[in-house]
Amino acid sequence: MKPVKVGLLGLGTVGGGTVNVLRRNAEEITRRAGRGIVISHAAARSLDKPRLCDTTGIRLTTDPNEVVDDPGVDVVVELIGGYDLARELVLRAIANGKHVVTANKALIAKYGNEIFAAASRQGVVVAFEAAVAGGIPIIKAIREGLAGNRIEWLAGIINGTGNFILTEMRDKGREFADVLAEAQRFGYAEADPTFDVEGIDAAHKLTILASIAFGIPLQFEHAYTEGITRITPTDVTYAEQLGYRIKHLGMARRVESGIELRVHPTLIPERRLIANVDGVMNAVLVQGDAVGPTLYYGAGAGAEATASAVVADLVDVVRVLTTDPNNRVPHLAFQADALSDLPILPMEQVQTAYYLRLQAEDSPGVLADITRILGDQGISIEAVLQKEPSEGQSHVPLIFLTQRTLEAKMNGAIDAIEALECISGQVVRIRLEHLDSHR
Repeated sequence: MKPVKVGLLGLGTVGGGTVNVLRRNAEEITRRAGRGIVISHAAARSLDKPRLCDTTGIRLTTDPNEVVDDPGVDVVVELIGGYDLARELVLRAIANGKHVVTANKALIAKYGNEIFAAASRQGVVVAFEAAVAGGIPIIKAIREGLAGNRIEWLAGIINGTGNFILTEMRDKGREFADVLAEAQRFGYAEADPTFDVEGIDAAHKLTILASIAFGIPLQFEHAYTEGITRITPTDVTYAEQLGYRIKHLGMARRVESGIELRVHPTLIPERRLIANVDGVMNAVLVQGDAVGPTLYYGAGAGAEATASAVVADLVDVVRVLTTDPNNRVPHLAFQADALSDLPILPMEQVQTAYYLRLQAEDSPGVLADITRILGDQGISIEAVLQKEPSEGQSHVPLIFLTQRTLEAKMNGAIDAIEALECISGQVVRIRLEHLDSHR
């Protein structure tokens, strides 16, 4: 049987890794797919740039449309990233009757509904395992391995840059800005790190995971995002003293009134396995009603880690080339006409526990005033930590851990606490998740 010919859009880090993995493991891949897979045509911004791979036998071009329109190409692999050009090329490939593999989480999160509808009309497959958590096969695990479960919630450390920064702050007591600069030198963070440190990259990935887990349309625009730029070594240290670690967590939870979809700094009990995922590694914890909690851990980025997922998608596409389109695994796990209209909840309607740090005047009655405000909002206190004042200072740090409550109630309590004359500055709020199997 003739090999399947692949057109590659992008010959950067992941593109080069994909070429290398396909060639190095060609025999094994052919045995699994039932046919050979070869890259016949590839587009790159520059044809003279040094490559991470050997491009012998691959027809190169600077025009991606040549690859998409090549009648000899069976599958288009999109690795250029971004929104508009990627969307245009993917939709053009689909219109040409070609299957698509992409590692572009932003594209899927923003335009996935449109892309999957177009693919269904054309009877082609769009595979996107590499779009979330690099080499970790989390999409396949939720969409297929856990298909017998009602997914209750999932929580993920799904941005390696942010996790590296928080790990360095915890282990070495370093400031956020210093670690970010080092992450940029190492190539973990872009020159403009906004997508990583403000949670946008993680929200793209979480949007995809939530759609697959709960059978809802992709709704990135409704995801709540909060970055880690305001996390200080002080908060990292206090969290450790209380038995927690701060992680930049993506959280999606099904509740009676809808779906929580949020990315923000989060205290997690240090005994949880996911709290011990350090450096640039990724992990996703999924709670199913039948299987209970399952944890998926591995490299969330990198040339060959991501290429591993790209090639796995290619193998899947090759396997379904002769399959009845009506019997393929649905793009978002649930049949397209069976997606739920459950709403994404605004953050004010989300329930979680909290870590609060504030600077309070060292005088009698202050603690009582704060606890009264929390009590008036129906917020129960789990623990209080009061630090000694520094020499010559009139204010002391007070740290509260609360039980679960509505975000709207906590917003009201914080406003009232900050209005007290005995409070200096703003209250630091970090959400807290125990990630127990029953929550």
